[in-house]
Amino acid sequence: MTGKIYFIGAGPGDPELLTLKGRRLIGEADLVIYADSLVHPGIRAFARPDAEIVGSASLTLEEVWARMETACAAGQTVARVHSGDPSLYGALHEQLVRCEAAGIPYEIVPGVSSAFAAAAVLGAELTVPGIAQTVIFTRRPSRTDRPANEDLRALASHGATLVLFLSVAAMSAVVADLRAGGYPPETPVAVVYRATWEDQVVLRGTLADIAARVRAARFTKQALVLVGPALDPALRQHAADRRSHLYSADFSHLYRQVRRQEDSGGE
Repeated sequence: MTGKIYFIGAGPGDPELLTLKGRRLIGEADLVIYADSLVHPGIRAFARPDAEIVGSASLTLEEVWARMETACAAGQTVARVHSGDPSLYGALHEQLVRCEAAGIPYEIVPGVSSAFAAAAVLGAELTVPGIAQTVIFTRRPSRTDRPANEDLRALASHGATLVLFLSVAAMSAVVADLRAGGYPPETPVAVVYRATWEDQVVLRGTLADIAARVRAARFTKQALVLVGPALDPALRQHAADRRSHLYSADFSHLYRQVRRQEDSGGE
């Protein structure tokens, strides 16, 4: 009998942001392997008392895979717990390749991305009518290469909301690329360190000053960089000008027709 592997998104940090399905599957698993450098240790409490729990931060892909393959060969259930959502910078692809080659069934359980947790922390909508309707998730190249057509300056030319993962250590270079791509120096920027964790920190600024603020805070990892006009807190002063059509009284859609005042014949 072959077991099954569940790739579970643990969310950004706060264990309460784990989905109900993710929590249930962790509680049913015989083997829980979690990214202990990024996933909150509180998720361990959701596992069965007799489950084997392994942190993966110090393991190679081959070592992680050997444990999962052995468990599945014994008919066991594996919860492979990733930070955020597994589909974003989750080192998921190479594990799925091995599952399919070995004929081991698997399922991916989405999680709350740190990008959306950061937006919540900032009290911001990343897509504001008339300001930004596109969100780009990306990162600066480091030891992991990036396709040439995904140059940060080219992406910046769209003027959309940008969310940069794994890039805060090169903040000065990020700013230089964004400025070269067309963002003006007054473009709002927010840096959220360890969103929803107990030691969460938020920095706000613009492209003109954010690099200095990041240096002063000594952020080198586990921080998201969000850029774009949709992040401007001053937009709250123009809420009436930026409202969605969805709930507008003069906008019809499948579930609501415009209510037109009938002419009663009076003056």
